Amino acid sequence: MAVQISPSILSADFARLAEEAAAVESAADWLHVDVMDNHFVPNLTLGLPVVESLLRHAKLPVDCHLMIEDPDRHAPPFAEAGAGSVTVHAEAVKAPVRTLRAIRAAGARSGLAVNPGTAIESYDDLLPEIDMLLLMTVEPGFGGQKFLDLVMPKLRRARSMVAKRGGSVWLQVDGGVSAETIERCAEAGADVFVAGSAVYGADDPAKAVRALREQAETATAHAAWAAGR
Repeated sequence: MAVQISPSILSADFARLAEEAAAVESAADWLHVDVMDNHFVPNLTLGLPVVESLLRHAKLPVDCHLMIEDPDRHAPPFAEAGAGSVTVHAEAVKAPVRTLRAIRAAGARSGLAVNPGTAIESYDDLLPEIDMLLLMTVEPGFGGQKFLDLVMPKLRRARSMVAKRGGSVWLQVDGGVSAETIERCAEAGADVFVAGSAVYGADDPAKAVRALREQAETATAHAAWAAGR
């Protein structure tokens, strides 16, 4: 699968979300939206009404990352509203198969996220139920954090898990993704990259997205896991 870049509006100007979305639409593949409830994570961002409003203006498909309690109840409405992808956390979801299938049934790609300290091996049997596995490379809750290198071995194991299943599950990384870290992530097996401050902290967000894509594509081309794709 080709490299995909998903700029995170967590680092954008919330008072200008439509303009911030437009600033990357010529270069990015997705628009990443972090939904936080101040319970599952210690931060409060935005909810379904804002996402619905954003969907009316954004030309990019919206990638909703739900860092919330009770995603079993709240995730399907994001898919029903028109989000292209909806990701729930393994640490929060109580009925993963039912919830992931409900997301798909509503027309969105289903995603499962795991925190840095969560092992992925327990979720191997869920791979047929998901379209994307998200590995957090920072503790979830706030943007601008330093990339956690301890996740790299887990990313390699995740790539191996996906390869053994023979499916087309995307591997997304989120947290501290920048010009300094994206090549290592791509080499280890990631193919979808969430970048917040590295994009919206730049003078030209679209140019920053293109530069990150070029780095990731170069690293992927030389990665052992990508040989023979």
